[in-house]
Amino acid sequence: MKKQEFKILIDAPREKVWDVIIGKDTYPQWTAPFAEGSSVETDWKKGSRAVFSAGDGNGMVAEIAENIPNEFLSIRHLGTIMNGVEDLDSEETKKWAGAMEEYRLSDVGGKTEWKVEMDTAEAYEDYMNKTWPLALQKGKELAEQP
Repeated sequence: MKKQEFKILIDAPREKVWDVIIGKDTYPQWTAPFAEGSSVETDWKKGSRAVFSAGDGNGMVAEIAENIPNEFLSIRHLGTIMNGVEDLDSEETKKWAGAMEEYRLSDVGGKTEWKVEMDTAEAYEDYMNKTWPLALQKGKELAEQP
C-alpha cells in the first residue's frame, strides 16, 4: 500500500470545515464524487464503528481510531460491504484491512488547510488522484458558503 496525500486551502474557520466533513447533511455532498448517494452511519467518537455506504448496497466498515474535534480525524478501515453483506475476513479484505484515512485541519494565514493522508492499494491510486481533488473542492465550496 502507498500513502497518498491531498490538501486544499479553505477560506473558513476550522470549526466550519470540521462541521462540513462530519455533518449529516454535508457529508453526502462532499463525498458525492466517490459515489452519488454516499452516507455514513457513526457517532464519530473514538472507538466507534462507522459504516460508509455508496448508496447501492456496497460500502466499507471502519472504526474511528481518533477524533480531536476541529483538528484531527483518523479512520481505520476494517472491511467491505458488498450487496449488503459485510466482509471482514476474506483474503481480499485482509490485504488492506487496517488501512488508515486521516484528516488534519490547520490554520494557515487566516484560512484552514484540510489535509488528507490515506493508505491506498495500488489498484486505486489513479482513482484517488482523480477523485479526492473533486471531493476537497466540494468541501471547500460548502465551507465557504455564508
